[in-house]
Amino acid sequence: MDMAFAPGCALLIYKPELARRMLELLKQDFPELQEHRTCCRHQPGLPAGTRIINTCAGCDRRYRQLYEGISTVSFWELLAASESFPFPDYRQRRMAILDACPTRDQQRVHRAIRTLLQRMNIELVEPERSGTRSTCCGDSYYGTLPVEQVKEQMRRRAAEMPVDEVVVYCVSCIKAMHIGGKQPRYLVDLLFGETTHPGTFEPDQWHAELEAFIEAH
Repeated sequence: MDMAFAPGCALLIYKPELARRMLELLKQDFPELQEHRTCCRHQPGLPAGTRIINTCAGCDRRYRQLYEGISTVSFWELLAASESFPFPDYRQRRMAILDACPTRDQQRVHRAIRTLLQRMNIELVEPERSGTRSTCCGDSYYGTLPVEQVKEQMRRRAAEMPVDEVVVYCVSCIKAMHIGGKQPRYLVDLLFGETTHPGTFEPDQWHAELEAFIEAH
């Protein structure tokens, strides 16, 4: 089976060096693995039977649903089974979680991420709406609601989080939780012991940056 690693546009904008580190890690088990930088909104041009290793929930859904002959597995699922990765120890830090809406129906992803949090010694405080019951961080409303209403949706969703630190695995969710007044902790940052920073977070500016990158890739 052909395999390719798709870090996703948002991660490549946010911290491309982490995408590189993830690829190097994957190559320990899959030496021939190549990086796939064509955005999932464009035809992938990959042979039928290719399996995409992804980090972005949107990529996971689009590759599964839009492109015949392409299957997906998340980076989280592969890492959850690792016997060699040096998981950092967060000493029972209490964190909530915001499950990304594109993988709301993918319990395999939810289980893997919670396994990773356990292996990092993070005490997970589940919000009432999580897993298959999770709701959007607010970003999906961009383009259909005025920006101030989008930000209000983000604030409402953030207010549902039972503790201040919120684990996210979607870069747009970083922006939403920051706007909502919470402290987002991006899963890739947690795994590699890095601080999560919101970067460009105003919805108009973030989506302009994202669209420009998508068109270029």
